[in-house]
Amino acid sequence: MDDVTQTLPAPAATPPFLTESRKAALAVAVTVVLWASAFVAIRDVGHTLSAAPLALIRLAVASAALTAIVVATRGRRVVPVPPSRRSLALIAACGVLWLAGYTVALNAGEQHVDAGTAALLVNVAPLLIAFGAGLFLGEGFPRALIAGSAVALSGVAVISLGSSGDRDWLGVALCLLAAVLFSAGALIQKVVLRAVDGLTMTWLACLVGTAVLLPWTPQLVSELADASAGAILASVYLGLFPTAIGFTTWAYALKRMDAGRLSATTYVVPTVSVLLSWALLSEVPTAFGLVGGAISLAGVAISRRRSGRVR
Repeated sequence: MDDVTQTLPAPAATPPFLTESRKAALAVAVTVVLWASAFVAIRDVGHTLSAAPLALIRLAVASAALTAIVVATRGRRVVPVPPSRRSLALIAACGVLWLAGYTVALNAGEQHVDAGTAALLVNVAPLLIAFGAGLFLGEGFPRALIAGSAVALSGVAVISLGSSGDRDWLGVALCLLAAVLFSAGALIQKVVLRAVDGLTMTWLACLVGTAVLLPWTPQLVSELADASAGAILASVYLGLFPTAIGFTTWAYALKRMDAGRLSATTYVVPTVSVLLSWALLSEVPTAFGLVGGAISLAGVAISRRRSGRVR
């Protein structure tokens, strides 16, 4: 009798634990926590440094950190694929509108309105991004995204009810300007990321933003001379973590997700900021903060569901 050799099928390869979707979700989580911590740091430094000087030191530190990372990881070829002229122009626009303009407008706005009102006004941005992505990027208008954004925004509104402070129309205008600049920057970035990697895009945009703010260098030097060590360290923290790392992880996630769906996750930022203020600054959240935070989380969960798109 001839021997019959039976070939067994090769065992199926075990899928990696960190899939692309999980990496993107992790990047989103890092971004949310770091951007939320920025509100706590700005609250601490805002009385020491003016709006533009604070933005300048933040972007300068981020630019230095990202330059070191790019050189260390890529050697002489810091840009593997040189961006086209169109991509460079869009990166420059993003650096001016988002990293420089948004940061200055937000810093200035928070000097005129309380944090709750600022959070409510600035968090109009994710809704603007969702509609802009539907109109200009072909992402459509998923029903779950629109419904979830509305719920999350109402949660931010509830959080603002528990805040104190006078309403200043200049502060309102500055925060709304920050929301518009945030939205424009995110939409431009989504287009750029189709041809440029996230690290390169964030690095070059930070360099552009720093260059735009260089005229405020004398004022920054003057204010740093009178600043405490804690304020200086908080400014460095803003540059290293919420900016250098936070914007890079945001770009990583944005390259792999719809702009509208990703932007909806930033509704969680005020909730995380309230919790960090509670833990780090002993600022006990109000009942409005807790309830509003829960509503915002529910809205983000709704926005993450898959649903039909309305064109």
